[in-house]
Amino acid sequence: MAAFSDITGHEQLVSYFLRSLDNGNISHAYILSGEDGMGKMTLARAFAMSLLCRTHDACGSCSSCLQFASDNHPDMIYVTHEKASLGVDDIRQQVNSDVAIKPYCSPHKIYIVPEADLMTPQAQNALLKTIEEPPEYAVILLLTSNIDSLLPTIQSRCVRLDLKVVDDSLIKKYLME
Repeated sequence: MAAFSDITGHEQLVSYFLRSLDNGNISHAYILSGEDGMGKMTLARAFAMSLLCRTHDACGSCSSCLQFASDNHPDMIYVTHEKASLGVDDIRQQVNSDVAIKPYCSPHKIYIVPEADLMTPQAQNALLKTIEEPPEYAVILLLTSNIDSLLPTIQSRCVRLDLKVVDDSLIKKYLME
């Protein structure tokens, strides 16, 4: 289960997301940037689960959380690709053509783009229109280990959250518990 309580070492980002949820100040697009294995997907999933939860606290027991936990939530979309890069057709089919459809059972519709740095410039430009003029319910999470591969126009229209390296002693303490 992806919950903020399961995250260690990124307290500032967890706090940021929790404040955003409490204030209802949710951005339409985020970039989570950090080295591979630092927890970008874990943070993205925890935020997505909280957004989709009926109580907004990732309760783990409502129908939305249960659907999310089984990777079967209709308003949670993982953008995938089968080639070495994420192309314009992938973005058009999985994001742009889908974003116009309102959420099925939640106030938000969430798109997670793992390895967003693999998007071609054409794919990024295709995504740009959606990021510039998103429906109010859409939230796009771009996960990247190479922020410089994203176009400046994409970077400037997203909230950028950089994951810091977690201290070894904190990891050791977590594993010992």
